[in-house]
Amino acid sequence: MADLMDTTLASKTEIVVLDFESTGSMRGFPNEPWQIGMITLRQGQVDAASMFDSLLRIDINRPFNPHAPGRHDLLRNEMAGAPTAAELWKTIRPRISDVPLCAHNVSTEKKFVRAMAPMHRFGPWIDTLVLARRAWPSLSSYTLEDLVARLLLKPQVEAICPGREPHDALYDAAASAVLLSHLLQQPGWAHATVDELASL
Repeated sequence: MADLMDTTLASKTEIVVLDFESTGSMRGFPNEPWQIGMITLRQGQVDAASMFDSLLRIDINRPFNPHAPGRHDLLRNEMAGAPTAAELWKTIRPRISDVPLCAHNVSTEKKFVRAMAPMHRFGPWIDTLVLARRAWPSLSSYTLEDLVARLLLKPQVEAICPGREPHDALYDAAASAVLLSHLLQQPGWAHATVDELASL
């Protein structure tokens, strides 16, 4: 599988893009995911029909870091009745197994996926933050929200997931996917392999 992946063009394969929103760390409480969003890139194009998102169960009484972004304050009651990560794993695992994975600043997503299945290996991982810095080195900001605005991609993201906004897991997964699709259409990037993008 790894040998095949080395020569697979990123623009010609299936890549699953995911995002977690989390509580942030607080004294006495771990950083926990409270929402997951996923969407698939196929042949370099975002497949809106592949979208998946879910809240994850969080103790209704646990504090969130005051700097944690997102609409979590409005969703606390829904989180209390949401599936746990373990319960949702049977739905998530088939989507992320044996395919390249992508996120914007992959460390968070890697950590939470690893926590869900510590004995499994996933990836390779493609980081749109790293790719954006390489592709557009003179930008003043590389936050996902700023990148989609600066590159005029926001209408495309909003068309894929209307009613969502930045720091919603599905919106951010869609934004990362649109960003990767756009990058793969730039001169010099269409012939990049999955291995080359994952190794940057």
